[in-house]
Amino acid sequence: MSLAFATFPTFTAGMVLSISLIMAIGPQNAHVLRMGLQRQHLGLTVLTCALADVVLIGLGVMGLAQLGGLSDKLLGALIGAGVLFLGVYGWQAFQRFLRPRVLQLDDTTTVVAEPVSRRQAVLSALAFSWLNPHAWLDTAVLIGTASLAYGQGSRVFGMGAAAGSVVWFLALGVAAFWLGRRLNSLQVWRALDGLVALMMWGTAIWLLTSLV
Repeated sequence: MSLAFATFPTFTAGMVLSISLIMAIGPQNAHVLRMGLQRQHLGLTVLTCALADVVLIGLGVMGLAQLGGLSDKLLGALIGAGVLFLGVYGWQAFQRFLRPRVLQLDDTTTVVAEPVSRRQAVLSALAFSWLNPHAWLDTAVLIGTASLAYGQGSRVFGMGAAAGSVVWFLALGVAAFWLGRRLNSLQVWRALDGLVALMMWGTAIWLLTSLV
């Protein structure tokens, strides 16, 4: 019980960072919403996106964890770079919060339900996940770098980040299926952007304290 209690904050921190980053990746989320609104292979799309993110998180955490023996200066530089990225993305989310725009799922905001095969659904989800530079930067690089601040707990941090990805895509898929077009509103996306900004800045502040 004591071990589980000790690792819970690390697991939670990884989950919070992962969710905040995924919320800021527009193309991937928009694709899940589109498949949900079209009622086409939504479960398969959610599963593929979640697994693709878990793979990237694993590469980042397991790979960068090997850098734990580097000098304190280099470790501080890596964490500082993570703080910088969080600050920038948080600022971008805050700007969207101040000046919200309706998410355009296509040119007319009307979803056209063109037939999509299972293979096409999987390949499309992988493309939005792995061909998106921001996805690589946020999941593999930023989460991997942030995990360095936890030392021996980096793997627990990574598991929390992976769990956050799965939770987010499941929630997004359910929301897309049940709420439909009501998701495409200024109020919903403004609330999400405001939450993203707060979560990112909060995580950046926490990482800064690890440098002290």
